[in-house]
Amino acid sequence: MASDSQPLPSTSSPTSTENKGFQSWQRRFSLMTGLGLSKEEKAEQVIEAQRKQCEKWKFDLLHYSPAVVFMFQRLKTIGANVTPDHLVCMPCAKTQAGGFNPSLGVISLCQGLFLHKKHMETTIVHELVHMYDQCKFEADWSNLRHHACSEIRANSLSGDCHWSREFFDRFQTGFSKQHQVCIRRRAIQSVAANPRCPDPAAAERAVNEVWESCFNDTRPFDEIY
Repeated sequence: MASDSQPLPSTSSPTSTENKGFQSWQRRFSLMTGLGLSKEEKAEQVIEAQRKQCEKWKFDLLHYSPAVVFMFQRLKTIGANVTPDHLVCMPCAKTQAGGFNPSLGVISLCQGLFLHKKHMETTIVHELVHMYDQCKFEADWSNLRHHACSEIRANSLSGDCHWSREFFDRFQTGFSKQHQVCIRRRAIQSVAANPRCPDPAAAERAVNEVWESCFNDTRPFDEIY
């Protein structure tokens, strides 16, 4: 039987549908090019791009870097249940590329501050050495000698002080005992930043006091990486 009721009017006209489609396209275009975005939106876009790059490099290194894979294996053999989630990509201050938080057992990877993937690799290995020292030797980070020892080991074993990093990334041109000079410099800088360190002279003393034993301790590696 035929109905006398009239169909309900459409809630969207062809024009409104076209407008929504255009607005969607305009938004995608703005996100791709940065045109038409506010300063806040541009900043968020940069942060997200840096996070994605950091996560991609992290994934690659966790699967294909011999040094990173080795450190994960060695940590697990001493009872540290370390997982990829313990390496966190995040925005940081521009003073360092990464860090180890002993109380949380988490390594921060400072997205946007890595010069290249190799830089991230040495940073991860550096921080994993700190994690190893925390688990294996129960390092007391308020003790300047403990901190100095771990910094000497981390800088030596991670590749942080390889001549290519010094020459190409830091523009350090000295070659006489370059590896040891780099380790001392970076270890003193790190210990000097310890809240328990009264001055740079105390940091240098701590590094000198433990230098011989800690520089020669390559655990868990058989030799300097």
